[in-house]
Parts: sequence; structure tokens; C-alpha cells
Amino acid sequence: MPNRKASYYTLAEIEVRKDELLTEIRKKNEQINTVWNSLFVPKKANTKGELVASIISNSVTAFDAFMLVRKLMSRYSSLFRSKKRR
Repeated sequence: MPNRKASYYTLAEIEVRKDELLTEIRKKNEQINTVWNSLFVPKKANTKGELVASIISNSVTAFDAFMLVRKLMSRYSSLFRSKKRR
């Protein structure tokens, strides 16, 4: 991003620069949206072997996430419990 040391002397110059910045922001927002959406599009399996491999991979990931949560809850369960009053 260029570092501009420009001085704006009239309201018209400020409005023109504001419009330029707005168009740049919109372009970058569209780029971010396309990249973000492409990250979460599931890949389609071409063959039955790829489909089975995908299902197994997703299952292992889900099991791993479950075990991680279980381990964290057992070790740090005191953080998730309400405090006892004496």
C-alpha cells in the first residue's frame, strides 16, 4: 500500500480521495470473500476410493476433536465449574 503524504485543501479533493479509498476497500473485501468462501467449499470426490478416503479422514478428524475436548475438560474442569460457596 503506497504511503501518501498528500495534503487536501478543499472538500472536493477530500471527497474524491474518500471515493477512491471506498472503491479500494470494496475490491479488497471482494477478494477476501472469494478466498474465504474457497476455503470452506468441500472437495468433491471423483471416485469411490476418494469418497471412502474422505469419509475416513472426516471421521478421524471428528474423533480427534472429541478426544481433545474430553482431555481438556478433564484437565481443566475447574475452569468450567461454578465456584462452591462456603
